[in-house]
Amino acid sequence: MHIKSSAALFLAGALVSTTASAEKLWSDFSLSYLKGSDYEVGDPDRQVYTFEHASGHTWGDTFFFMDRLKSDDEGVENYLEFSPRVSLGYLTGSDLSFGPVKDVLLAGTWESGENFKGGFDNYLAGVGFSFDVPGFRYLNANFYYANNEQTENNEQLTLTWGVPFELGSAELLYDGFLDLASSTDDLETEMNFTSQLKWNAGKVIGTSSPVYVGVEYAYWNNKFGIDGADERNPALLLKWHF
Repeated sequence: MHIKSSAALFLAGALVSTTASAEKLWSDFSLSYLKGSDYEVGDPDRQVYTFEHASGHTWGDTFFFMDRLKSDDEGVENYLEFSPRVSLGYLTGSDLSFGPVKDVLLAGTWESGENFKGGFDNYLAGVGFSFDVPGFRYLNANFYYANNEQTENNEQLTLTWGVPFELGSAELLYDGFLDLASSTDDLETEMNFTSQLKWNAGKVIGTSSPVYVGVEYAYWNNKFGIDGADERNPALLLKWHF
């Protein structure tokens, strides 16, 4: 079956599952501002404005973000991802937990944006795992087959994590993601390890939701699958949850 059809069926299944005794367990919105000077592929100096929404449900979870990138040379790019996951435990009425794994899920992602080749839409589908590991707020792994619009199809592993901790009275969070994509005839093996270390200033200024100040660091080998396009980019970060 074509992966676009599979992704459509996956999303349809998610919609059906939400109508049957579904319940939203939590949700989170945030706005972020980044400024960095070591971007690869295009202008190295950029500002990035990001909107994020994440939610957890009895049937699974969703994650959405949209980036608007503004370069010092006046160029503007937009990029978004939407990643729903449907719990196989919920669908089957079974407890699929084992060891540190608390659930197994059907995982999908739609990527849409612009790069040096123009606009693109990629569709990823596969299987995901949610883990219950002491010290982690969350830890997830997704294994995808990717249908890429501009390049040959390949496989991708995505890890996401969040680790809260305290230094004295300061609340901090270290979170991020790792994308590892396989090579093809027209793509090099790509690794994007991007993480954020941030301090909750909201606790000091008295906001009910976190207001984070910190730094993001992108360690990206062969960006967009381009041989030698290696990005090492620290960026100042401000992130407001509401």
